[in-house]
Amino acid sequence: MCAPVIPLSFAKNTRGLRSQLKDSVPVTGMGPQVGAYGVQDTLRSGFSSVKNELLPSHVLELSEKNFQLNQDKMNFSTLRNIQGLHAPLKLQMEYRAARQIQRLPFLQSSHLALDTLKGNDESISFEDILNDPAQSEMMGEPHIMVEYKLGMM
Repeated sequence: MCAPVIPLSFAKNTRGLRSQLKDSVPVTGMGPQVGAYGVQDTLRSGFSSVKNELLPSHVLELSEKNFQLNQDKMNFSTLRNIQGLHAPLKLQMEYRAARQIQRLPFLQSSHLALDTLKGNDESISFEDILNDPAQSEMMGEPHIMVEYKLGMM
């Protein structure tokens, strides 16, 4: 007896809600990095948060979390239909290049080039007012953070 053959298009869309939640929301077992002695490495991974270990409390939370990603996919598909395949590929390469430009790991990066490419440089949003880098929890020894980023540690 042969096993039934499932069409590839059907097999891709059979993922349940639980697997989608695991892909987008961190699970307790996949949380912070554990050091050599079984203790969380706070220097590299930051402080642990209970919020990161919870599943979404509302049905729309997952949709709102992935809103920008879904919006970008829709814009790229529209751009592909209008101008061809080269236009979204060129734009994605420009986004990737702009994302790689950043300051040292212990300094906050503004990603001004990426905001300009996406058109977010002319608008004031929630993150512009309440995302002050001076109030950030990211703090550490600059030399250790740079060595970790370069793979020397």
